[in-house]
Amino acid sequence: MSPKIPRRTFLALTGVAFVSPTLALGEDDPPKVLDHILLGCSDLDRGIAFVEEQLGVRAAFGGVHPGRGTRNALLSLGERQYLEIIAPDPQQSHAPDNYGLKERTGPGLVGWAAHSGEVSQLAARLRSANIPFDGPTPGSRKRPDGRLLKWQTLNLKDNHSGLLPFFIEWSVGTIHPSVDAPIGCKLGRFEISTSNDVELQRLCSLLSLDVRIGHAQKSELHARIAGPNGRVKQLNS
Repeated sequence: MSPKIPRRTFLALTGVAFVSPTLALGEDDPPKVLDHILLGCSDLDRGIAFVEEQLGVRAAFGGVHPGRGTRNALLSLGERQYLEIIAPDPQQSHAPDNYGLKERTGPGLVGWAAHSGEVSQLAARLRSANIPFDGPTPGSRKRPDGRLLKWQTLNLKDNHSGLLPFFIEWSVGTIHPSVDAPIGCKLGRFEISTSNDVELQRLCSLLSLDVRIGHAQKSELHARIAGPNGRVKQLNS
């Protein structure tokens, strides 16, 4: 799943740290509202190979996003959480490159999604708080087995260059991708680093986002994933 986001977003984000499952993840539990994280790359096959090399699990092809110029591969990160490897779709060469994927020289985080109940209720809260947004917007993707996944998304007008998520509500009857995507990996620590941490903390509290926020000069997303054959690796965009 990939919404349309400002082009500047991918420039501000960092990569992913892959770690061995022997490392303790207890105190690093990720946000409960986190639905999935997006790992951007310029070529899907290379992205799949990279993740398999680092984690020992091969992501499964998920499908394409018609009109949005991308296709993806998925692997489960635990209950109702998954990793989406997202790359340009060669069959949609004229579609907008919203994540700047074609310019990437290596895989890196380009965003994340949160599930916070009904997006229509979230929309009402945002209107009351005078926070601009787009949506709710319906979306869908056909899986390789022919099943249709359906959802609604809500996107903040200002997502702080991708540090804040887009919000997703999966339709009734749609199988959440984490259920039957390849298993064996677990998301541990997930956090945001920014010099504007006080304002971001305020917004995350308003949006009911239980995400860690740290102070740093560079705005980045950080994720730590444990895989059966993983090793420590840090990437930066």
